[in-house]
Amino acid sequence: MARNRISATRIATEAPAPKLGRPLKRSFFDRSVHDVAPDLIGATLLVNGVGGIIVEVEAYHQTEPAAHSFNGPTPRTMVMFGPPGFSYVYRSYGIHWCVNFVCEKAGSASAVLIRALEPTHGLAAMRRRRGVEDERALCSGPGKLCEALGITIRTSELALDQPPFGLHARIGKADIATGVRIGITKAADLPWRYGLKGSKFLSKPFARSSVA
Repeated sequence: MARNRISATRIATEAPAPKLGRPLKRSFFDRSVHDVAPDLIGATLLVNGVGGIIVEVEAYHQTEPAAHSFNGPTPRTMVMFGPPGFSYVYRSYGIHWCVNFVCEKAGSASAVLIRALEPTHGLAAMRRRRGVEDERALCSGPGKLCEALGITIRTSELALDQPPFGLHARIGKADIATGVRIGITKAADLPWRYGLKGSKFLSKPFARSSVA
């Protein structure tokens, strides 16, 4: 009973959600994945009104073997070869859903993996879905954030500028760190991970040398 009272008080006293920037259109993604990825840091991702500020992403491109599109189109990856501005959701290790944003012109097959968010909208729903209270643990990883936002395979191949998605540009500038991608063995030396420097909501801190 005491825990329930604490939880209710905590939710009731949460700070108001921050102001949203302008909505991002599909044309935002019609650029190099290496331009889109850092520009997503500080943007806000919402799914049915639940989500937060993007603080960590990774870029993937068909020309490198860590990308799912490296060996050409398959029924699962076909969306990556289509026009930009659509979602690509896949199951990681048969356990967690992961969401990617398709970039570049049709045929390029590049995408940005969303790795971590700072929760700002719908924290009560996120806590219920994740079964955890600490806001730092709600979206600090690609599988965690998909569970918190209710993203599944049903959310794949959808336009990013239409419901249930809501994407809003960051307001102001972001201090961005770069480093190598996480949890891969192929092309593991490419510095294609981008994050909000000093954020406590990252899935993993960046190496000191990458944020100097």
